[in-house]
Amino acid sequence: MWISTRLHYLKQEAGFGSHNDFALKLRILYQNRLSRVNLRELNKTHTNLVKLQAGYVGAQFWSVYVLCSAQNKDAVRLTLEQIDVVKRMCNSYEELELVMTSQGISESRRIACLIGIEGGHSIDSSLAALRMYYDLGVRYMTLTHSCNTPWSESSSKGIHNFYPNVTGLTAFGQEVVKEMNRLGMLIDLSHTSYSTVKAALNISKAPVIFSHSSAFSLCNHSRNVPDDILQELKRNKGIIMVTFNADVLACGRKVVNISTLADHFDHIKEIAGSESIGIGGDYDGVERFPEGLEDVSKYPSLIEELLRRGWKETELKGVLRENFLRVFREVENNSKIFSCLQQKSSCLSTKKPFLAFSPGNACGELHIASPTSIYCMDVGVVVLSKGSLPATACPCHGNWILVFMSEKPLQAGCQFQPAVSTRLV
Repeated sequence: MWISTRLHYLKQEAGFGSHNDFALKLRILYQNRLSRVNLRELNKTHTNLVKLQAGYVGAQFWSVYVLCSAQNKDAVRLTLEQIDVVKRMCNSYEELELVMTSQGISESRRIACLIGIEGGHSIDSSLAALRMYYDLGVRYMTLTHSCNTPWSESSSKGIHNFYPNVTGLTAFGQEVVKEMNRLGMLIDLSHTSYSTVKAALNISKAPVIFSHSSAFSLCNHSRNVPDDILQELKRNKGIIMVTFNADVLACGRKVVNISTLADHFDHIKEIAGSESIGIGGDYDGVERFPEGLEDVSKYPSLIEELLRRGWKETELKGVLRENFLRVFREVENNSKIFSCLQQKSSCLSTKKPFLAFSPGNACGELHIASPTSIYCMDVGVVVLSKGSLPATACPCHGNWILVFMSEKPLQAGCQFQPAVSTRLV
């Protein structure tokens, strides 16, 4: 009874799914002709609107995946067509709402729809294409799928023969990561090789995601994430959204159930903390799922199992949506820093920022060696005086702030806690 009561409470925290291939099924089954199908009651897929509501899904990243065979051919056109069908779907049904920001997810009272590209072959080695995808609403890109691109290495071997000599990220691949940071697009490392993951984590100034992966220690599948990377992910403050793909969870074992999936959640929690975990799903992208998790309506069964294992309500609220929202906000705020640095006139152009701080709630002091001014993302320039400042009353309201050195004393002002800092120069 206590589990049922707590589960009912958690159902109010509408869940977030980071990966769903429903759009690919619409292409295969209906050639993207939405007028030919009722998405509320479609029964040929793991996903429909009734099932999403039954599973208490409050937000969903829809994958606009195109096959690796389209690389160097028509991948860009096909990707645009998949973006188009997702947008038409989300604009055609009152249950859905297309959003492009973390705030949009938080404020939506419908199923918030977001768009993710699965595979860097979709940009055809063009940063301009990447930027245009962002303008169209794409908010994450998986750097590879099961094929290498000219600039990034996939974890899959022997499936395709594209660019076999690529290891990790090339110089252009590094520029892709930097441009995604600048845009505020989430970097997705599912499907990428160990070398690619290491390179991306080393380059990215923002948290990264694995949109549909699991724990390598429990199933040594190339799609899964080893413990040392999970530890780096924790330091990066990123997130792994656990896949429900039975083959990736169980490495060929015939019996795959909710407990199998929950074991991956437990292991990742032990290595990286519950704050590093989300829900990946991968429905309509593969055929085999754990018993009891056959479609998107079954998400509550996983939450009930984790409750039974002793997971706290606060941890599960994080898993359901808060962990991802934190990561998404950090990616957006990191983009604002880049924008601020480019638009120097609004950021004290005569002075170069030397630190960026994310205010926290813990007590602490910032020691200022010389008069300093800061740029708050939402309230503009505020001034600090020389001395030690207690962590009270930051005017930046939790958003990232930039710290600038000033040549002469300016009027006293901001007090804040530098809980997280990133050195910019």
